[in-house]
Amino acid sequence: MVNKTPNEGLKLARLFMVFSSLSPLFIFWAIQGTKLIPDVWFISICVFMVLVPNIILMMRISTAIKINEKLEIAIGTAEDHRDHLLVYLFAMLLPFYTVDLSSYREIATVIVALCFIVFLFWHLNLHYMNIIFAVFGYRVFTVYPPIDGNPLNNRSSVVFITYRVTLQPNERISAYRLSDTVYFERRA
Repeated sequence: MVNKTPNEGLKLARLFMVFSSLSPLFIFWAIQGTKLIPDVWFISICVFMVLVPNIILMMRISTAIKINEKLEIAIGTAEDHRDHLLVYLFAMLLPFYTVDLSSYREIATVIVALCFIVFLFWHLNLHYMNIIFAVFGYRVFTVYPPIDGNPLNNRSSVVFITYRVTLQPNERISAYRLSDTVYFERRA
């Protein structure tokens, strides 16, 4: 049997990209607090969950730049995914923000729900969903390669994080690899 799904590498980088996408939630919870866990511990855990994944994401970007881990992306069509950020904010962050962490059972439920979300983000390759990119003015596009009649071309799409507002068909862009399906263009 032939595996038609591309094998996504950089599993640890992808995992930390998923955790970094949850940063706003941990900021909300650090501010909100809970009566069950002393603030020093709860805030420390939240700060850890904000800083460590984002530092590792920045290290991955830095490493890709340092070793010049680039790929040329040929633009066929491109879809802007600003709407994904809105779905992410309203479907995931806001419901979790309003959770009352007043019992150990509620905390356990939230941890299990977060595990499901981490799994889904990882499994569905949504590890690029990160509000930090938006804060720094980057946009997220799904880029499909041009249709050129060559059946041997790789026809899989990639996620392209860039400062550009639009992408033109048949344009070729050199981008840094963050994972096998996520590429990043640094501001000049």
